[in-house]
Amino acid sequence: MPIKQDLEHVLLDKICDLPTLKSKVEFWQSEGDKVVFTNGVFDLLHIGHITYMAKAANLGDKLIIGLNADSSVRRLKGPDRPVNDQTNRAALLAALFFVDGVVVFEEDTPLNLISTLLPDILVKGADYTIDNIVGAKEVIANGGEVSTIDLVEGYSSTSIIQRIKNQGT
Repeated sequence: MPIKQDLEHVLLDKICDLPTLKSKVEFWQSEGDKVVFTNGVFDLLHIGHITYMAKAANLGDKLIIGLNADSSVRRLKGPDRPVNDQTNRAALLAALFFVDGVVVFEEDTPLNLISTLLPDILVKGADYTIDNIVGAKEVIANGGEVSTIDLVEGYSSTSIIQRIKNQGT
C-alpha cells in the first residue's frame, strides 16, 4: 500500500493549521515565490471551482485555499450544508496538483487568515468588486494586489443540490 500512504502524506502535508501555513508562506515568499490566496466553501467540487482555482493558481507560484469550516458553512448556507464535511472537502482540494496549501477557518470571513498570511495576491470571483473583498485593504497595504476571476456560468454547488432534489420529485 505504499501509493496510498504516499498520497495520504501529500494530502496531509498540504492541509495545515494557520501557524504552520504562515511559516510555509514566509518561506515561499523568501524564495521569491508569489503566493496567491482564495477562499470558499467548495462543497460539491465542480468544473466552475476547478476553472476558478486553476486561473487563480496561474496568477502566482503557490496557491493557498482558505476553506470554510462546517460550522461556518451552516451559518452562511443553512442547516443542510455542507453536503461534504470539512475533512473531505479539504482532502479533495489538497489532491489538486495546483493547490499548495489548505487551511480551514471557523469564522464567517477569512480576514484573520488573510491578515496573518499576507499573500501577494488575493483572488475572488468577479461577482465581487475589490472594494467589497474581505482582506483587500490589508493585502494592498502590504504591497500586494487583489484580482477577480470570471466565474463559469451555470455552475454552483447550490444549483447542483437543487437539481438533485428536483430529480427525486
